[in-house]
Amino acid sequence: MPFFKTTPSGLRIIIVGAGKVGATLVEQLSAEGHNITVIDKDPNKIREITSAYDVMGLAGNGASYLTLQEAGVSNSDLIIAVTDSDELNLLCCTIAKQFSKCAAISRVRTPDYSREASYLREKLGLEMIINPDLVAARVMSRILYMPRALEINSFAHGQAEIIKLKIPEGNILNKMTIAQFGANITNNILICGVERDGKVVIPSGNFELATGDIISIVGTRKEHSSLFKKIGFDTHQVKTAMIVGGGRSTYYLASILLKSGIDVKIIERDLTRCENLSEFLPKAVVINGDGTNTELLLEEGIDTTEAFIPLTGIDEQNVMLSLHAKKTSSAKIITKINRTGFNDIVSSLDLGSVIYPRYITTETIIAYVRARKASSGSNIETLYHLFDARAEAIEFRVTEDSNIINIPLKDLKLKDNLLIAFIGHNGEAIIPRGNSVILPGDTVMIVTTHTGFNDITDILR
Repeated sequence: MPFFKTTPSGLRIIIVGAGKVGATLVEQLSAEGHNITVIDKDPNKIREITSAYDVMGLAGNGASYLTLQEAGVSNSDLIIAVTDSDELNLLCCTIAKQFSKCAAISRVRTPDYSREASYLREKLGLEMIINPDLVAARVMSRILYMPRALEINSFAHGQAEIIKLKIPEGNILNKMTIAQFGANITNNILICGVERDGKVVIPSGNFELATGDIISIVGTRKEHSSLFKKIGFDTHQVKTAMIVGGGRSTYYLASILLKSGIDVKIIERDLTRCENLSEFLPKAVVINGDGTNTELLLEEGIDTTEAFIPLTGIDEQNVMLSLHAKKTSSAKIITKINRTGFNDIVSSLDLGSVIYPRYITTETIIAYVRARKASSGSNIETLYHLFDARAEAIEFRVTEDSNIINIPLKDLKLKDNLLIAFIGHNGEAIIPRGNSVILPGDTVMIVTTHTGFNDITDILR
């Protein structure tokens, strides 16, 4: 029997799987006012999640027609299957599509299915197939191509990027105002967010930057490379990478890096996994050993590698390995964290670039859900959470019936703590000025500390 609770109005969404990703989706989608029903085989997980959030819960098999009917699939707008089983996720979506008109999103992690994602999506009639390990690997690879970046997110089909940087000691950006940055460094890049002492600010022109600030900048890849040179940052991609752990994330990341000409060394303690990785990644050096053994790490070259990425399945090991690498090498470090309950502690540690795969998964799904709720005046193309989800970067595509088109930006009454970061027009990313106007068909990216924007008109007061 379901554990019923009164839920707010919104889309009717069924989430199958109450694990890490499912719980994160419940947290964010319930906060945005949707009617959520969670299905999981484990009654204890259902009790926990219904006690923590204003949602309904049902203990049962999400691939069962009777269970889906009891959960209300016939009247639902969307089903999201994020259990640990790819087959179960695909089956849940397929059955739901057979007996309802709801949209369906499935998480799929196995490489074989991922290679067939387009075929499966088309044949099964799914709106989306998401592979968090593959998407996380792509994010990590982009960071390794520009090692001084802490984080890189792409917009406008790759035409624009948000890059997160930390201002080091003695850098020319120290004590420079945002206005001086535009006048003296470049006006083709926008500083759209600053984190200082745990607080996030959308900066105005008179905001003064300081050593230790973590800043997010928006521009094209070419402009970012130019800026890095001007402020004394290295722009060359790494040539060697050491990965600890031999799971799916390692397979995807190593595949991408090897294709880019980066030498990859993998350390994995399980012999069978080592043999599989050697077969599928013949150009990688695969070492069978304990990646937490400091003597082995030194022997295999942790002190000389240009990138170090711990991808074990245990967050604590990843954190300790990253801290060890910080002390023993000058490598670019990327730390994968699966749990999100200790963000404050993690952000206080020097772990290089921190990747949260579950956030990557949920951002894509939330962007889709918000687009379903949006009015006819715009649609959400892309959504990213910045600064540990304390700010959002959202890209909207603007249609002809939007009431913000053909109006100079200086005349729009925008909400506080919000910045229009770029306008995508005819394949070009434009850093906006006061006289810039938004035209039908443009994409517009905004950065804000507000949450829950569904439509471009939400930027107005």
